[in-house]
Amino acid sequence: MLQVNNKKLASDNSGATKYNTMSKEYYKKRIIDLRASLQKEKEAKKKDNEYYARMIKSTTSPIYKTNYRKYKIDKAASHDRQIEYLKRQIESAKESLKRCK
Repeated sequence: MLQVNNKKLASDNSGATKYNTMSKEYYKKRIIDLRASLQKEKEAKKKDNEYYARMIKSTTSPIYKTNYRKYKIDKAASHDRQIEYLKRQIESAKESLKRCK
């Protein structure tokens, strides 16, 4: 018997098996979702780089060109941080999936 919040719950080993199965499926789905997010982030980075390159090329003011270059660098760095974060999340999910097996 297991007691939680002053309520007695029956425990059996079948619940643990169900939990492990759900965990495996959870991590598999999480990895798929994270990979999709990673791909979207890479596409967003490419799109933003193209946008800022067009803006830099099309503007005539040196001040605006400088600002657009700065925005382009900042935005690319932001995307890079997000990409690295997603990669770490994928690795973490893979490790958790290995522990479930």
